[in-house]
Amino acid sequence: MFLVCGEALWDLFAVEAEHSLRFDARIGGSPFNVAVGLARLGQPAALFTGISTDRLGTRLVEALDREGVATDLLVRSARPSTLSLVDLGADGVPVYAFYGEGAADRSVRPDQLPALGPEVWGLHAGSYSLAVEPVGSSLLALIEREAGRRLVSLDPNVRLTVEPDTGLWRDRVDRFLRLSDLVKVSDEDLALLYPGTGAAEIAGHWLSAGAGLVVVTRGAEGAEAFSAAGRVAMPGRPVAVVDTVGAGDTFQAALIAGLAEAGVRRRAALDALDREQVGRLLDFAVGAAAITCTRRGADLPRRAELPSLAEEIT
Repeated sequence: MFLVCGEALWDLFAVEAEHSLRFDARIGGSPFNVAVGLARLGQPAALFTGISTDRLGTRLVEALDREGVATDLLVRSARPSTLSLVDLGADGVPVYAFYGEGAADRSVRPDQLPALGPEVWGLHAGSYSLAVEPVGSSLLALIEREAGRRLVSLDPNVRLTVEPDTGLWRDRVDRFLRLSDLVKVSDEDLALLYPGTGAAEIAGHWLSAGAGLVVVTRGAEGAEAFSAAGRVAMPGRPVAVVDTVGAGDTFQAALIAGLAEAGVRRRAALDALDREQVGRLLDFAVGAAAITCTRRGADLPRRAELPSLAEEIT
């Protein structure tokens, strides 16, 4: 089982009409999406986050149950559910405004960290839960406790509308990545955190700091990976884009699922991947993300929609 840690919320897509504005509410939150994405790709997954006991929170739990994501590690509280207003540009790229001060997903304390059994082989953390308190320090404590014992995955997924201090983000990302085995990051996040510095240089620093595989996503242009095996690039898939909501989360879930299918559940196996194996893993993740881009909102693909992978990587 892979444990995904972070936020769970509702995305409200604005729909304009004459003299009115209505909202199309969709379940979201980057870690929530990754957990659902793993389950849809046939991988046992659990979510660790704070979820409200209000009706919106109850609907989040019900959605996890429907998707087959384990909910026994959720921290329920009477705090409100986070809302995110989503405005889509002409290119389908979303702009977010978050309303979640004091919300349940931000309020997880260190004393609420779960005990993990041997069935949990990896953990993933990312997005604004890294940078807001008390959940940020709580997740850092969890990763510090488990690093070296389980495979750790990280996606910064920077949200400056939640925490505008890029210095704080750089510090928090640095602390998490030193404990991480797999790091996935978008080129947009790199430009925000390290303006003027190339992806290859940053990836080199992160590999030196302890990461085993660094993957940089470039939207429609595809992705590139850096590891001890060298650099591998994979072009994007041309599709009719509806919007890009959830594409990065799909890519992340597909990376983890691809590793799981190939039996890569330990750091030594991750380090042993050669360039051809990494390329096939990237191709799988790029293909999964492309499917999500053809749909409204974070509607992640199921395993049957993607080609076989295990035989290709192993």
